[in-house]
This record gives sequence, structure tokens and C-alpha cells, in this order.
Amino acid sequence: MKLKMVILIISIVGTLILVGCQLRPTETMVLLDEKISKVEISKSNGFGEMNEDIMQTYTDAESIKIFRHVITAAQKQKDKIDISEPEYDVMIGYTSEEGPLPTHAIHLWLGKENEKSMFMYLGDKDVYFTTVKDTQKLRSFIQSNL
Repeated sequence: MKLKMVILIISIVGTLILVGCQLRPTETMVLLDEKISKVEISKSNGFGEMNEDIMQTYTDAESIKIFRHVITAAQKQKDKIDISEPEYDVMIGYTSEEGPLPTHAIHLWLGKENEKSMFMYLGDKDVYFTTVKDTQKLRSFIQSNL
């Protein structure tokens, strides 16, 4: 009877370890915990620089909420991939009582219909993917305002 109990306990512990490894949280993009004052979008000039010729600016609470969600929900791609030049630059501006805060500069590859989009921090090499649903939100914002 003791042997069966030991085997049962080892099986349960082994299963919990395997499930725990599978449920490791994936790394997502992060933004500052400060209030976002604006989200600006421009056509990208390529890797490592931000195009300051802004084509869209969002300052309303609902748009900012959507952009915050889409960016912070994007999950890091574990494998290295070959990517083309970015399509858009996204600049996240913050407000603070202490004074000016740095702007988050992010490259964006906007996915086509039923595709994921990709983000990359300026000067970084890691790529983060959105969901297809979040790409639809981005497409409706960006393309409806061009």
C-alpha cells in the first residue's frame, strides 16, 4: 500500500512540475506607470530613428487605453526572425507632476487582415507580437485616420 501511495505522490508532483513549466508567463512589453498624455504615429524612416513628421496624434482617454492595452499585451517572440524595415513609429508621451518624462519610442509593423502585428522598442532587437484581434484594433485606428 505504501508503494502505491509513493508512486501516486510522485506522479502528482511530476504532473504539477510539468504543468507549471508550461504555464510560465511570457514576457510582454512594458510602459511607464505614469499617465499617458498622447500617442503619436508617423511613417517610419527605418530602424533606430523616429520620424518626427507626425501623421496622427491621439489624446483622448479611450484611444490611449486601447493603445496601452495593445502594446502591453504584445508578447515577446522567443526566436530571432528576419524582419523588414518598420512601417510606423509610435511615440508614447507621458505627463507627470515632477516634470517631463522620456517618450517611449516603438517601431510598428502593422499586420494585414487576420495577421498579428509586431512591435520593437527603438534600439532593441527583441520583437513582440500582438494578437490578431489587437491588430484589428490598430488597423481601424491607423487606417481610418490616414
